[in-house]
Amino acid sequence: MSRISTEYRSKEEEIMDKFDFEGTELKNVLKTIDNINTRLGGHRATLEGLQKLLKTTNKKHLVIADLGCGSGATLRQIAKWAKQRQLNVQLIGIDANPHTIEIAREWSKDYKNISFRVVDVFSSDFDDFEADIMTSCLTLHHFEDKFIKELLELVSKKADLGIVINDLHRHMLAYRLFQLYCKVFVNSDIAKKDGLTSILRGFKAEDLKSFSKALNLKHHIKWYWAFRYQWIIYSS
Repeated sequence: MSRISTEYRSKEEEIMDKFDFEGTELKNVLKTIDNINTRLGGHRATLEGLQKLLKTTNKKHLVIADLGCGSGATLRQIAKWAKQRQLNVQLIGIDANPHTIEIAREWSKDYKNISFRVVDVFSSDFDDFEADIMTSCLTLHHFEDKFIKELLELVSKKADLGIVINDLHRHMLAYRLFQLYCKVFVNSDIAKKDGLTSILRGFKAEDLKSFSKALNLKHHIKWYWAFRYQWIIYSS
């Protein structure tokens, strides 16, 4: 058995990163991930990040795009949050996996202000895309460092107000606590394995600061329970 280390980001791939992963199995894993995220208060960092960016604008109508939207759970939470605050928002989910987008559309059919697009952000299909705010929840850690830099440089030019990133803190305690959590609450072997891999692919604050310095980004980092970082990148 190999020794577990959180010193550096893991390069191990997750099962769900494969685009041929689909059907009932994909639905079950997405549902499990959404339940974990909700149970552990995972949407709080995103919603509070949006609130901070909203203080920088007087716009009455906002376009918010979620990159790597998965099942659309983050967008549904944003829709509920915006409705409570009487905010006029158009929400767009972007994901490169067409099977995931199909599920997101099904699960979000009651939300008239949410739409989805199958787009690879590194392709020409993303060239003309713009939004007021872009969010990323548990997506950034799927990329290697060099692609993260490319993505941030690209997206920071397309988000008028800024970007709200919500991702995992790479920490041994987070790894061990998730192992215990899985014994009680998680039945999916894929969700267990990918969840642990995700933590090892997560970030330390120094990683995020390094990206910001390399790209000269105006940013703010805040830690959230359970082992999450809210990373806001301001466009102006």
